[in-house]
Amino acid sequence: MPRRTGAYWQALPCYTRRYFTYTSIPPLKAFYSDHFVLPLPQGHRFPMQKYRMVRDAVLHQLAMVELSPAPAASDGVLALAHHPEYIRRIAEGATSDEEQKAIGFPWSPQMVERARRSVGATIAACRAALDHGAGANLAGGTHHAYADCGGGFCVFNDAAVAARLMQAERRAARVAIIDLDVHQGNGTAAILSRDDSVFTLSLHGASNYPFDKECSDLDVPLADGTGDAEYLHALGDALDELARRFAPQLIIYLAGADPHEGDRLGRLKLTTEGLRRRDAMVFEFAARRRLPVAVTMAGGYGRAIEDTVAVHVQTLAEAARYAAAWEGKLR
Repeated sequence: MPRRTGAYWQALPCYTRRYFTYTSIPPLKAFYSDHFVLPLPQGHRFPMQKYRMVRDAVLHQLAMVELSPAPAASDGVLALAHHPEYIRRIAEGATSDEEQKAIGFPWSPQMVERARRSVGATIAACRAALDHGAGANLAGGTHHAYADCGGGFCVFNDAAVAARLMQAERRAARVAIIDLDVHQGNGTAAILSRDDSVFTLSLHGASNYPFDKECSDLDVPLADGTGDAEYLHALGDALDELARRFAPQLIIYLAGADPHEGDRLGRLKLTTEGLRRRDAMVFEFAARRRLPVAVTMAGGYGRAIEDTVAVHVQTLAEAARYAAAWEGKLR
């Protein structure tokens, strides 16, 4: 069993201190796939460069994070949440123009490999979390992918696949997916709609994409312009409701940067500090229940890409603090 002792676990909130000391072994294991770069047309709005920028920032700013390349998810693993025929079409480049338009990327071998490794990174992050308290995927959060189709820059649904695999491996029987990307996790909700062993929670912009939403176990739609105070209050209520209705053994946390006030696609008005407090609330919720947390980056489309990167990096710093406390390395 991991050591979970010391004042951190008895005195919450635990993330008010911005700095901590830890032993020389990095407590947070994080997995990346940014070396698979999609050949996107000039002016494409997907911020491909942010993933490499996040990894570079982690290398220079967060000594408490250990980086590893993501493994690729096999067809068999993907089939835990996706139809085999859809997996085949993606792998062989046999998708229609309409299918690729819905995904938002032109088909390429790099797209296939990156999609497999994005799922593999979340699987690895879940395993790391169950062993060490927290793990991270420096991409992922591909929550618009359905069982038989992709959408919204999402090819395969990493959270749904990872949740099912952790159950198949008997690592966690009950999984909560806390989706705090600004867009509703419609694909995740649809895939898991009849699965009582996985709880899906989504806080999202009410009038934002996707315009035809699915039913999560708990949906919290927010008005355009929602700021820190209202958002954090809604999140607190949602976490309380989750605790009343479900007892997870693992949390998969989609920590989108797109609720930020500077996001091109977000429509909400959270500050960088507000997003740090959001992350802290999720980890405090997990700490009170001694729950492992696997973090994915999800969306982020800042007008200034440096703002998006900063939000993602501070999420990883919070995850590293959590892992350090779990392992008894927080001083």
